[in-house]
Amino acid sequence: MTERLFMEQPMLAETRATVVRSVPDGIVLDRTVFYARAGGQPGDAGTLRWDGGETAIAEAAKGEDDAVLHVPAQGAALPPEGATVEAVLDWPRRYRHMRMHTTLHLLCSLIQGAAVTGGQIGADRSRLDFDLPDPPAKAELEARLNALIAEDHPVGWDWVDESVLDTNPDLVRTLSVKPPRGTGRLRLVRIGTPERTIDLQPCGGTHVARTGEIGQAQIAKIENKGRQNRRIVVTLI
Repeated sequence: MTERLFMEQPMLAETRATVVRSVPDGIVLDRTVFYARAGGQPGDAGTLRWDGGETAIAEAAKGEDDAVLHVPAQGAALPPEGATVEAVLDWPRRYRHMRMHTTLHLLCSLIQGAAVTGGQIGADRSRLDFDLPDPPAKAELEARLNALIAEDHPVGWDWVDESVLDTNPDLVRTLSVKPPRGTGRLRLVRIGTPERTIDLQPCGGTHVARTGEIGQAQIAKIENKGRQNRRIVVTLI
């Protein structure tokens, strides 16, 4: 098991760690700041540095037994097992993903009553697909999205018993990705406050601390992807 520091410290860009396993398919550390690809959010890229060498990490992915695999670039040197390394994120890329991910949560909050059928987070553009008979008005949606961003709502999370999904199944908006169960607890990401909640969903991804960090968003396009499937593509300016 890899200790996932990003779950509690998403702004942490680097850490010292010990190499548990080192093979070309993926380097496993005892702890990491690298987010492993999941839920539509890409895995982090960056660098591992140790005494006498370094290697570029192309992407982090999920491995067996709750490990995070730091997948090295093709042909890159591998650190020796047991070595102490500095794990350093490609921070501009990660932070872009954080801003995008929080933007998609805000977008989801504006499309009430429609399930999310798919989604993808990217550094330059992201999308959500909704089970929706009619597309929303593009200009109005963009204005409402940017209004929420400008209000600078706090973004935080709580760990709750996973049984909350049995009593409140509407917390899950996504049809394509279900929250993992079996550990007994669940991470709920909240945008806003308990008194004024903008969005509340199970999520293991990384987010900014306040919506004002996002900047300005743009609805690039709204596409029909089926009789009741509307794809909304978002970019950040």
